Amino acid sequence: MAQGASVSPNNLEAFWMPFTANRQFKANPRLLAGAKDMHYTSADGRRILDGTAGLWCVNAGHCRTRIVEAVARQVAEMDYAPAFQMGHPKSFELAARLAAMLPGDLDHVFFTNSGSEAVDTALKIALAYHRVRGEGGRTRLIGRERGYHGVGFGGISVGGIVSNRKMFGPMLAGVDHLPHTHDLARNAFTRGEPEHGAERADELERLVALHDASTIAAVIVEPVAGSTGVLVPPRGYLRRLREICDQHGILLIFDEVITGFGRLGSSFATEHFGVQPDMITVAKGISNGTVPMGAVFVRKGIYDAFMTGPEQVIELFHGYTYSAHPLACAASLATLDIYQEEGLFARARELSPYWENAVHSLKGTRNVIDIRNIGLVAGIELEPRPGAAGGRAYDALVKCFERGLLIRTTADIIALSPPLIVEKSHIDEMVDKLGGVLKEVA
Repeated sequence: MAQGASVSPNNLEAFWMPFTANRQFKANPRLLAGAKDMHYTSADGRRILDGTAGLWCVNAGHCRTRIVEAVARQVAEMDYAPAFQMGHPKSFELAARLAAMLPGDLDHVFFTNSGSEAVDTALKIALAYHRVRGEGGRTRLIGRERGYHGVGFGGISVGGIVSNRKMFGPMLAGVDHLPHTHDLARNAFTRGEPEHGAERADELERLVALHDASTIAAVIVEPVAGSTGVLVPPRGYLRRLREICDQHGILLIFDEVITGFGRLGSSFATEHFGVQPDMITVAKGISNGTVPMGAVFVRKGIYDAFMTGPEQVIELFHGYTYSAHPLACAASLATLDIYQEEGLFARARELSPYWENAVHSLKGTRNVIDIRNIGLVAGIELEPRPGAAGGRAYDALVKCFERGLLIRTTADIIALSPPLIVEKSHIDEMVDKLGGVLKEVA
């Protein structure tokens, strides 16, 4: 877009916007019209520093030439290929490269188009896996309070954010939830993993006693709960979940839609925490947000359990029209090249201490009651206004946008998760602008 140019649609009414206060937005819209590297350009020509990697997904920065050119070449060569009983070379190349990034025997990849689809896919694989092994009674799924696993019926059933669930009926049957790990009284202003709360993993033993292990198929958790406001797991918590699942033959699924692809300074949270699940769901950073894509990484033993019977018979009746879409595969392969060649995961790890010190400098700022961080992600929790929960954070979002900074909010929690190409000067600018806004928000 030309410098100083203004781009504005002539009608905002037709688009029913997702996760948005539509009437409020359309009365005072915040429109983005361009993007490059660390910045968006607003419809009125202003530069907006991206403090959220789009929506946790643009890890390599915006409009990277390598990705743009890869997608352009692919759409000119082949725009679409069916994934049912057919294949194209890039899908197999991408699956192999992804499998090589993962620890242990997480060496099979099922492609989807979003994190929501990846979660529903993982849950279906878990149920089917137990059935093909002769344990069809394992139908119960365990999620966690305040968990976010997308917006499919499987995802909202195992998820634990009330607003995402309350309007949509009884959900899937046979789902239970672990307690969340947020402990403001003991862990406020922790840097990195909290010291208190690992014992909350033992609640899984209570659910096993209540339902019996023979009925439980899988447990799904986010290693770091992102959309609910950046809840970092207490030290030892994830390892304890793994131990309990192993003891009772329960599959453990990590939802790494946010934590995957460098957000914590390693390829995936499974490496960061040294805990290997049975399946991992990913999306967002897999294609740098350029073309929608998701995936489920599956351990070899799970895949092998399906590979029985006559070879011409479909082993898993599941998939999507756009699974392994050629454009998404091209975007993802180019994204992986950038991650590797620019060392962005290591770069995130090296910047993490600077990031930590910067965001914790906001301690003592007006209405800030907690700050938590890990890798290149942070949550700043504000004291809610009496009778108007979420109002302070929303006002901060609007003021930040007006001053050239994009932040993410949920309730009264501000989340920051910049592209991994962020410079120290960008971090300083984010914290300076956010701090100034928070001093003004009553």
